[in-house]
Amino acid sequence: MEVCYQLPVLPLDRPVPKHVLSRRGAISFSSSSSLFGAPDPRQLSQRRGAISYDSSDQTALYIRMLDVRVRSRVGFDPEGKGSYSYLCIDFRTLHSCSDSASSLIPGPGFSSAGPVSGRRLRRLLSFQRYLHSSRLLRGTPHLNPLHILDEDYTGQAKCMLERVATWNFDIFLYDRLTNGNSLVTLTFHLLNQYGLLELFQLDMVKLWRFLVMVQEDYHSLNPYHNAVHAADVTQAMYCYLREPKLAKSLTSCDILLGLLAAATHDLDHPGVNQPFLIKTNHYLAKLYRNSSVLENHHWRSAVGLLRETGLFSHLPAEDGLKMEHQLGSLILATDISRQNEYLGKFRTHLDQDDLCLSNASHRHFILQMALKCADICNPCRPWELSKQWSEKVTEEFFHQGDIEKKHRLEVSPLCDSQSNSMANIQIGFMTYVVEPLFAEWGRFSDTRLSQTMLGHLGLNKASWGGLVQQEGSTSPEELEPSSPAFFTMPTPAVTESEPESASAAEPIAVTTATATGETNYKEIPQGSKES
Repeated sequence: MEVCYQLPVLPLDRPVPKHVLSRRGAISFSSSSSLFGAPDPRQLSQRRGAISYDSSDQTALYIRMLDVRVRSRVGFDPEGKGSYSYLCIDFRTLHSCSDSASSLIPGPGFSSAGPVSGRRLRRLLSFQRYLHSSRLLRGTPHLNPLHILDEDYTGQAKCMLERVATWNFDIFLYDRLTNGNSLVTLTFHLLNQYGLLELFQLDMVKLWRFLVMVQEDYHSLNPYHNAVHAADVTQAMYCYLREPKLAKSLTSCDILLGLLAAATHDLDHPGVNQPFLIKTNHYLAKLYRNSSVLENHHWRSAVGLLRETGLFSHLPAEDGLKMEHQLGSLILATDISRQNEYLGKFRTHLDQDDLCLSNASHRHFILQMALKCADICNPCRPWELSKQWSEKVTEEFFHQGDIEKKHRLEVSPLCDSQSNSMANIQIGFMTYVVEPLFAEWGRFSDTRLSQTMLGHLGLNKASWGGLVQQEGSTSPEELEPSSPAFFTMPTPAVTESEPESASAAEPIAVTTATATGETNYKEIPQGSKES
């Protein structure tokens, strides 16, 4: 079989390093396999991966799994390998024996003899890749491990996950090592580490599909609000969940909701802020009546994916609906325009010393505060990481400002590149938003992690001030915005209650992604909630 001729290019979100291009080529593929001739088999589609070859030996193929999107609910036992002779295929050596694409001599480990049709081969490869992915995700040892392309990179990613609880975790490096799949792999690892898949009887394929769809629904072209930011927030949330006060009090349901909320808290973010959507009469602003527009959209988008994948479909309907509403309450808490509201409530609880984490509502409030901290923790990271995030968020702000100028709209605060600088934005953000929040979090959880975060925050703020002085401009004090309103930016809005306090008869608009990529909005009944 002839291989590696006229191969299409695998589209990637980022340039491939030169040292990789110098020794490998890659193609993308899509499969729709029919397993065992079953009348209603599992359909595998939009499977992204790569088949690469070494330029010095075009008789060897290297196959890599990037992600899987399973489109059917028909299941089978991935561990039932007794009757399948092809489970030990060594994908490194698929040697060609003729010019015919319909025959192939298997490499070592392939127990069947004789030629195999191209169609049959694709079916075998698809199932083999699925089984290998299943074992990797479940942590099941594999007696005959496959030799995957760039195994050195996946090995480094696994090593990084061993230190996922450390505050200096480099999410940018981890994203590169996972080929842009940091959100999927990190979130799955954390859920699996807590044993939540077994505890909640979550279908592994449904969960994987859900996480892949979540990652894909983040806009990779956004400099800041993208899947890497979501992965970073999820990793920070995990660090907070491990804090002693939370670790000994949170239930498994709290942990599941906290991690899912972190992963989906900015889902389908358009790269512009709420004031921009309101003043441009965007349909989302109208749909949510100018109230927590983005946060409502993130929540309803997450609910749409949960229902499309059926991740909680095995749970009682009331339990599934309750989890969706609690997920929404967590995501809505990240609305920066409500920062003072949550901070004031948090401060009051701490002053009165009346937080009782055996109380479900108090635990939920602490989860809200933890997610708020995770969402804006970039200034509390080590300088090397914090500075990268500052550059990305400033780029996104200025991009919005350029759009507003182009269409002759009033430029939003912090979005005018001519009147704002990165140092200006960061010093003000740290002063008015980050420091007050993390000071109260430090009061609640006075641990080494809290001290580390506050230490980095002080050093990073001083570093921005030092950079300003080196550039010969004004002092850091003169750079601070005159009002914290620049950062909270409250907007006129119709008051809309959170998920817990809405009427049982009030419908919720839920977004669902169609097969064509369009977004539909449909009304679903909302369950009863406590006031």
